[in-house]
Amino acid sequence: MRSWSAQNVPKLPGESIPLRLYDTSAKQVRQTDPGPTARMYVCGITPYDATHLGHANTYHAFDLVGRMWRDAGHEVHYTQNATDVDDPLLERAEQTGIGWQDLAEREIELFRGDMEALRIMPPREYVGVTEVVGRVADLIAKLSAKGVTYVLDGDVYFSVADAPKFGQVSGYAESEMLALFAERGGDPDRPGKRNPLDWLLWRAERPGEPAWESRMGRGRPGWHIECTAIALDNLGAGYDVAGGGSDLIFPHHECGASEGHAATGEWPFAKFYTHAGMVALDGEKMSKSKGNLVFVSKLRRQHDPMAVRLVLLAHHYRADWEYTPELIAAAERRLARWRSAIGLAAAPPADDLLATVRERLADDLDSPGALAAIDDWVERALKGGGSDPGASALVKDLTDALLGIAL
Repeated sequence: MRSWSAQNVPKLPGESIPLRLYDTSAKQVRQTDPGPTARMYVCGITPYDATHLGHANTYHAFDLVGRMWRDAGHEVHYTQNATDVDDPLLERAEQTGIGWQDLAEREIELFRGDMEALRIMPPREYVGVTEVVGRVADLIAKLSAKGVTYVLDGDVYFSVADAPKFGQVSGYAESEMLALFAERGGDPDRPGKRNPLDWLLWRAERPGEPAWESRMGRGRPGWHIECTAIALDNLGAGYDVAGGGSDLIFPHHECGASEGHAATGEWPFAKFYTHAGMVALDGEKMSKSKGNLVFVSKLRRQHDPMAVRLVLLAHHYRADWEYTPELIAAAERRLARWRSAIGLAAAPPADDLLATVRERLADDLDSPGALAAIDDWVERALKGGGSDPGASALVKDLTDALLGIAL
């Protein structure tokens, strides 16, 4: 599936700083240590509605990860999926009378436009689940051969009893897992399951639903397994970062990690499991099911997309926060001041600023700290301090390369 266009990223002078990130499974901030090629997988959208600010918050966070790695001289191999066949998509298509494939295609195209406008660097592989159903089926067959699955009324389940590392990504107690499993697409109460937390790998064909031929019979992938298959195909086991919103900690990343472990014998399946916070509106987490959404496409029609990106940068990526109209107004004021400062013929030297921004971002992506440092330089520049004719160009390059802000 087609990705979206990349922008040119300026090369910055001086030395980069190794990136430290919070690893959910380790419950601490650790230093990333990628090889010459840094490998990252970020779970993509289920395209049954337009991109909202919560989505943007997640993809923006991992865009910063990639920018820091590139600044350190790594090539970045980034893969993302689109879950273009799933229950919510099929349900929305039926409600609206739009074909599920047409709906998915429409929303994926809108997503591409939103990501380009926000200057999110594109994945090398942008993969629709419908493109890799055969590969997913092959992986399920491999897992079945290893004895970690069972069949229930034609559906194939992964057996939690055969997942010795299950629970090590989230660290959640079983009671919390059961509650989240029911809330987030699982079926803990289905009769005949060996364990309520066993999860669906392959859904046998139901009337009126799309289905593909496979070794398991006609059907389609369950959730979780498609990301495992796509990550294995493109990045291999032991890749550097698995990312997504914090609502994917369980069950999605927990189940995927156990699938990868069972398939390859390698643990951890990803070296880091890193998660972005949730964005709220009117006191509740922004979600398609609740309908309390701020759509990126609407925001970027009404405001400079760089102001939208500054709204995201103003919050630490792991924090939960609530959107208000004042946030975009404040971001537009900040953007205007920054552009005024870099338009000056001379300004305060910016070498120390570059070092500070690198230091802040290297510390678990402290983007609010990076913005504060730039604000301080801008304040001094606008007050007429400094006579460095090259400072403004350096600040323009560093905001572009490290923060994704085009001034």
